[in-house]
Order: sequence, then structure tokens, then C-alpha cells
Amino acid sequence: MPAQQSAEFKKAAEDSRKLKAKPTDNELLELYGLFKQGTQDPPFEQSKAPGMFELKEKAKRGAWEKVHKEGVTAANAQKKYVALVESLKKKYGHN
Repeated sequence: MPAQQSAEFKKAAEDSRKLKAKPTDNELLELYGLFKQGTQDPPFEQSKAPGMFELKEKAKRGAWEKVHKEGVTAANAQKKYVALVESLKKKYGHN
């Protein structure tokens, strides 16, 4: 079952698409991991592992797995995601 999403989290997800410049690959992976952990849709344990040659998908799943293994709850992941988007808005600007 997907996690309840806060209004701040939903706005941050929308704002992340309006950055004036593309964040670095590491920043994007961090955003992805926090977003997936924050939504729990599907929960990590129920998600499908990418194939051997799906390198981009493996990197994304690895970022999510890192957050999951740290024991970050969905609510905390949402808070961290909002904070990260706010820092990226300051760094890159947004429309």
C-alpha cells in the first residue's frame, strides 16, 4: 500500500521538475531514492529487480536500496526529499 504523501512532498515533487538546470547524476539518484522510499509504491521488498543490462535502472534501485537499508521511514524520506529539493532550488533556481 502506498504511503500517505504530505502536501509539502507533493509540491516538492512538482518543483523538482521545474529546476532551471539539471542536477548532477548523484543528486538525481538521491532524489529518486528518497522519492521511492517516501511513496512506498511498491514497497522495496515487492519491487522488481532490474535486468543485468539495465544499468540506469540498477543505479536507481541502488539509490533506493541505500535509503531503505538505512531504515528511513516513508515520512522521514518525504521530509528529506523536501529539504533536498529546497537546496536544489537555491543551487539551480526554479521556474
